[in-house]
Amino acid sequence: MKILVIEDEARILAFLRRGLEAEGYSVESAGDGRSGLARAVADDWDLVLLDLLLPGLSGLQLLEELHRHRPDMPVLILSARSDLQTKLRGFALGAIDYVPKPVALDELLARVRVQARRGVAAGENVLSSGALVLDLARRQARLGELVCDLSDREFRLLRHLIEHTGEVISRERLLADVWGYTFDPGSNVVDVCIRRLRKKLGPDAPIETVRHAGYRLAA
Repeated sequence: MKILVIEDEARILAFLRRGLEAEGYSVESAGDGRSGLARAVADDWDLVLLDLLLPGLSGLQLLEELHRHRPDMPVLILSARSDLQTKLRGFALGAIDYVPKPVALDELLARVRVQARRGVAAGENVLSSGALVLDLARRQARLGELVCDLSDREFRLLRHLIEHTGEVISRERLLADVWGYTFDPGSNVVDVCIRRLRKKLGPDAPIETVRHAGYRLAA
């Protein structure tokens, strides 16, 4: 799930990025209204998290322009402005949800998951790489005739590998992107999880070890 966060406060942006990436989401950001609008229009995002008090172009102006160019793009407003008139204006301009600041991370993640389920319901329920298919709704992997259930970490790790098929991904990057660690805890959790995935996927598992570099999902 690709999320664009449009937020000008660096502290809040870092907080949101850490929380979302720890859940396995791919996060990009913009720090002002005009660049945020340009990024939102230029790419396909599964969700846009939008602050309203932005320099250059206000969040509501951005939302109005975005709705004109990309009316199907889901936008969740995050704002310290919580008066009813502002909320109603946001919904009228196409926002799907409105969360007042300060926001509890657990609440925000719950609302993001709702949007993720909507994406699945709309048919975006699988990722694939060659013969390997990841069912996002059932959290199952399929490889040929083999179907296996995945734990939460196995699911996130395999999803990350599929989304970066052919790339060599270091253990450090996997620790950061899948486990949310900003440091190396001196643990072999990545290697253990890779071994479990290979065992579940069987002898044809396309996960390769690149010596002294990391892991790669064969294209």
